[in-house]
Amino acid sequence: MDTELLIETFPRLYHMAHSNAWKGIQQHGLLSTTALLDLFEVTGAKRHEIESTRRRDCVAIEHPIHGRAVIRDNKPMDEVGLRRALHGVSPREWLELLNRKVFFWLTEDRVETLLSANAYRHDEHCVLTLRTAALVENYYDQICLCPMNSGCTKPFPHPRDRGIFYRIADYPFEYWRRKKAGAKKAIVELAVDYSVFDIFKYVELVTVRNCHGAVHELWKI
Repeated sequence: MDTELLIETFPRLYHMAHSNAWKGIQQHGLLSTTALLDLFEVTGAKRHEIESTRRRDCVAIEHPIHGRAVIRDNKPMDEVGLRRALHGVSPREWLELLNRKVFFWLTEDRVETLLSANAYRHDEHCVLTLRTAALVENYYDQICLCPMNSGCTKPFPHPRDRGIFYRIADYPFEYWRRKKAGAKKAIVELAVDYSVFDIFKYVELVTVRNCHGAVHELWKI
């Protein structure tokens, strides 16, 4: 896929985090689950539970220096559906793969859909809006694009394997544009390997939102 087409079609990216996550993001950047567990020095059985199995609820972790952080749940995914969906990869390997990435939606409609989902509609969430062009310029080699919600198996567990993640240059944009009847639907996720440590170079708005809209603004350029 051409980089200019990616930026022109999706000029903004959106990341949804726990409602209290902004303070930690300001200090450490936007971290994947794996990067956060590394920072907080979580090891052993607790790390396995968080990183290698489905999280039915949010999980809080603490560190004597870094304080407290909350890792989001995997409620849109279920174990039975995941086993049915996966090909050539185990559920543990898939979860570990996802946990090594920082995920972004490419349209605000996707954010609103998640905010309105039954599992999240009664809660508040921190939503970051970022400039696609700047992030792609600096993280080009660490970015993957995906044509589906890789962490969701409801209401139907669509087939998936490692091959659904493409580097930008390899993404079959025209194929998915035709298949999904629209450029805005051709890419569902943009993921960055491990972390976006220099988040202030890209973020332009941070709000706390619920299913009805913004509750208050946390930061804006």
